Amino acid sequence: MVTDVAEADFQREVVDRSHQVPVVVDFWAPWCGPCRALTPALEKAAAAREGEVLLAKVNTDENQQISQAFGIQGIPAVKAFRNGEVVDEFTGAVPPAQVERFFDGLVPTQAERLVAAGGEADLRSALELEPANTDAAVRLARLLVARGDGQDAAELLDGRPGFAAEGLAARLRLESDPALAPAFASLDAGETEAALDALIGALAEAGDGERKEDLRRATVAVLDALGVEHPLARESRRKLAAALY
Repeated sequence: MVTDVAEADFQREVVDRSHQVPVVVDFWAPWCGPCRALTPALEKAAAAREGEVLLAKVNTDENQQISQAFGIQGIPAVKAFRNGEVVDEFTGAVPPAQVERFFDGLVPTQAERLVAAGGEADLRSALELEPANTDAAVRLARLLVARGDGQDAAELLDGRPGFAAEGLAARLRLESDPALAPAFASLDAGETEAALDALIGALAEAGDGERKEDLRRATVAVLDALGVEHPLARESRRKLAAALY
């Protein structure tokens, strides 16, 4: 889909819409020869990914304010928007193969599509395609834990980086401690504040060693899932820092 966009509708058609689907913006002008050379490659790439990437064209002669706002100094200038922000860009009439790679970077890979589907078979297939895909491994591990296959989940998570993977692996090691059962029960019940208070309280009483580090990992994973702006996360980080030191 190709849309001509002006300053009046740029916010709606590009910035707002990019929260649903990536939008590639082609800043061009009728007198620009390289712009005319690039257009077929852009339109072909957009058509090949119909519904997954939108192409918007902005005439820089007619929309000088928006062009200045995005620092357009030479055309053609191409910017990709996702979630309201520019995530990739290039300038000049690049070869069609480079245009294709640019668009490829905006759409989900086959493994990412399988992860989004979320079934066990999907997640296993995603890991076959991308063995290092930590998101797939964490989601599959959670399914395994839910059906009681904690050992398989632990093996799947072993050595995986990231707060979610390290936190879940730490929880699996800590679940043998009956004193932490109320904390994990609260977490599973959605009582996040109570769970965090219990985990941080246990951490404050733990001596130095692997148990304390696992408590830290489990706590950080919960905080990461909440997000940095969540009020509970901010307060709990303060408590965590005090417990650690």
